[in-house]
Amino acid sequence: MKNAETKNKMATAKNKIMRLILGDQLNINHTWFATVDPSVTYVLMEIRTETDYAPHHIQKVLGFFAAMQNFAIELQEKNHQVIYIHLNDENNLQRFDENCKALIDKHRFTKFEYQLPDEHRVDSHLKAFAEQLKIPFSVYDTEHFYSTRNELKELFADKKTYLMETFYRYMRKKHKVLLEDENKPLHGKWNFDEDNRQKLPKNHKPISPFLFSNDLTIIENEILQSKIKTIGTVDSKNFIWPLNRAQSLMLLDFFIENCLPLFGTFQDAMAPNEWSIYHSRLSFSLNTKLISPQEVVNKAIAAHFKSPASIEFHQLEGFVRQIIGWREYMRGIYWLKMPKYATLNFFEHTELLPQWFWTGKTKMNCLKNAIIQSLNFAYAHHIQRLMITGNFALLAGVHPDEVDAWYLGIYIDAIEWVEITNTRGMSQFADGGIVGTKPYVSSAAYINKMSSYCTGCHYDKTKKTGEKSCPFNSLYWNFYDKHESKLAKNPRIGMMYNVWNKMNPDAKADLLMQADYYLKNINEL
Repeated sequence: MKNAETKNKMATAKNKIMRLILGDQLNINHTWFATVDPSVTYVLMEIRTETDYAPHHIQKVLGFFAAMQNFAIELQEKNHQVIYIHLNDENNLQRFDENCKALIDKHRFTKFEYQLPDEHRVDSHLKAFAEQLKIPFSVYDTEHFYSTRNELKELFADKKTYLMETFYRYMRKKHKVLLEDENKPLHGKWNFDEDNRQKLPKNHKPISPFLFSNDLTIIENEILQSKIKTIGTVDSKNFIWPLNRAQSLMLLDFFIENCLPLFGTFQDAMAPNEWSIYHSRLSFSLNTKLISPQEVVNKAIAAHFKSPASIEFHQLEGFVRQIIGWREYMRGIYWLKMPKYATLNFFEHTELLPQWFWTGKTKMNCLKNAIIQSLNFAYAHHIQRLMITGNFALLAGVHPDEVDAWYLGIYIDAIEWVEITNTRGMSQFADGGIVGTKPYVSSAAYINKMSSYCTGCHYDKTKKTGEKSCPFNSLYWNFYDKHESKLAKNPRIGMMYNVWNKMNPDAKADLLMQADYYLKNINEL
């Protein structure tokens, strides 16, 4: 028995494994952590290369650092060995490769291991670093997603288009989600989206969001001391976002019980001072891997079957589609098309973002509300991102790089694999139709249909030209006129060109003149 113990100690002394954990890999259920191995040391680090590639919201930086610190503590409590490098540590070299190299040399690690990064830039960086090491290395899956990196590529191998609906149905079948016999969709339809497009009734008050009160003043002081450039505001004594698995599960339970029953119906609705409505706000927890998409979907489905009268099927299906369909689809497109995807600019747009995108100081009520909300909470739901801020940026001809940087920085859940495909693809149509089948632009009519933003606005939603005419109206027609050569044959928007071409020439000229005025004075809107 003593000989066996001696051999184990000798093996442990010979093998010293360093495992790197990134800030979006906080999955305590990963097989790495199933057993405690004294030969393994886990490393987490706060570094400037991750805070400085875009001006991030202060809540985003705080959220990631606090979640990482909590995760490190959880590992230590489970008796794992952990090295944690804080932002302002004297020995912090502020890069993954430099810090890892220093630790390998200092502690004489004999092997380097890491999980597949979700961002292309980090993936390339760590792969290049690992391949030049003089010690062996291994790479592991994150064990988080429903699909693999290349699954979408394999599914569409012989196709010219990549329809999300096709991918969604494939995922439902593969993972046996909401199916009847013979792989048929439950209740006879794959998609209940037409039931989920209602505006909030006039006197309807959505449930107040479930918020946390985490004290992050110490971390905020470290960030301020380091002079990291951030945007937005925060109450660091009462940080509202979940920072560990337990809090994430609390938020999930709150959503299922209180929000899911009306989630689908009002998922596209918008209203002033209603920043959460019935949305789950689980994206930060999901994207840091504090919780898994499988447990989120399974809990929601279980709740529906437990009480189908209170959680109707169309509410559930809309939520499941966002996770098992849209989220996984965006990741598949990302790994299929990067890094070239980050350079696509179908409309050859060149303009800068209006200055008020960073302050919310605009007279347009919809944009003022969406932007100030984003600055205050590091959050906006998908229709605010797509049909308010994204819609305006596209109509204004803003360069996709500008739009990407803004979205990547301002939202707490924004990690490039999910941000850039939504922004450059779905929102800005800069990919020419890889993600979306048409540009998502609208006049004031849609915004008024889905929100109450237009009430009390400085601009008149009904006016297309003239004083106080809503900028969305003239910019909308200007966009279609400018890009007719690229869009006229798109079957989903041919009707708009029929309307435009039948319009009185004087009316068309007035619209284009009004749009030109607004574009030239965009920072004054």
